[in-house]
Amino acid sequence: MKLRTVLGFAMGGTDLRTGGAVSDAARGPTPITATTEPPRLGNAVNDDNRLKRNYSQQPPVIPHRIDSYQVDKNFNKCLDCHAREKTDFSQAIPVSDTHYIDRSGKVLNHISTRRYFCKQCHVVQENVPPLVGNRFRGDPADAASAPKK
Repeated sequence: MKLRTVLGFAMGGTDLRTGGAVSDAARGPTPITATTEPPRLGNAVNDDNRLKRNYSQQPPVIPHRIDSYQVDKNFNKCLDCHAREKTDFSQAIPVSDTHYIDRSGKVLNHISTRRYFCKQCHVVQENVPPLVGNRFRGDPADAASAPKK
């Protein structure tokens, strides 16, 4: 079955099981072999309202724009506001204590290198419909133990 599907892709995007064009949720009904026009980008959510988390260890979403933020090995724009020493002035939520622990469990006086690239875990909050269905419902007990907003 999988071999037929793979062969279908190799043969021009035809699903050998059904004879129809192969498509996916991100492209909608447009066959994979066709060129599509990318959707227009809307305005990112920029209201600074924090969303409730679905489980206790869920990384919070970013409730503001970060389009031009530099986050690389030389500089992390997020820390301009979220570093512990700057939150009194910025009124931003400080980086979690867990971000100051290295992989051996040692508490550091600076952000751990394994937690430095924020967008590995945190995503910008977007007001868009999901590409695929999702019936996930967090455990109410787990959500109750999540950090309060």
